[in-house]
Amino acid sequence: MTAHKSGDPTTLNRLYGRAKGKPLRAGQQGLVDTLLPRIAMPAEGPITSQVLFGDDRPLHFEIGFGGGEHMAFRADMLPDHGFIGAEPFLNGVAQALTHVDGDNGANPPLGNVRIHHGDALEVLRRIPDGALSFLYLLHPDPWPKARHAKRRMMNDGPVDLFAAKLKPGGEFRFGTDHAVYLRHALMVMRRHKHQFDWLGEKPEDFLKRPGGWPETRYETKARTVYGHEVWYFKFRRI
Repeated sequence: MTAHKSGDPTTLNRLYGRAKGKPLRAGQQGLVDTLLPRIAMPAEGPITSQVLFGDDRPLHFEIGFGGGEHMAFRADMLPDHGFIGAEPFLNGVAQALTHVDGDNGANPPLGNVRIHHGDALEVLRRIPDGALSFLYLLHPDPWPKARHAKRRMMNDGPVDLFAAKLKPGGEFRFGTDHAVYLRHALMVMRRHKHQFDWLGEKPEDFLKRPGGWPETRYETKARTVYGHEVWYFKFRRI
């Protein structure tokens, strides 16, 4: 999922992975052709709330939004906040665009979402330090083999970047259904206890989905098809 600098397994330059799956349906392709250019990230320059939305609203950033269900839920719940989502998989982007467009008339369109089809880290680096109120990393690719640990998003380099971009008191939410990734992620976050406070005190705090955190199809599949437990973590930027 990532490349890294100078052999350092904890510093990531970019993400990589599957970019496209099965052919898009005509309606999805139409949204990619027409809606995506209107809500895409600017090609260069700092990415701020003023640039994206014309005001100083709180900013949320989701890394690898999958089909966009979580992002759309949060954006609908918080219409006066701004949401940025980055996803390299074209089919996921197309699915997210259907949510932004209002699910074929079932819901109002979401005007507070901006999407980047590509590398989340490229966009995140262009956001000014301390500009984000929330950052989400939900069910990232686990890269379960030890030799692939350097490819995990939860590593020291990215977590330092998360800390830089979140404002003091901002929240980082992380979720996974993969036990190997869970242990790795907690080990990394322990090394960053000077930057983040874990907002959990008892098992229920990470075994029960918090309010405002919807269950996505991916999570449902993890539970019902694979029989996985799902863990939820919230960290506050110190």
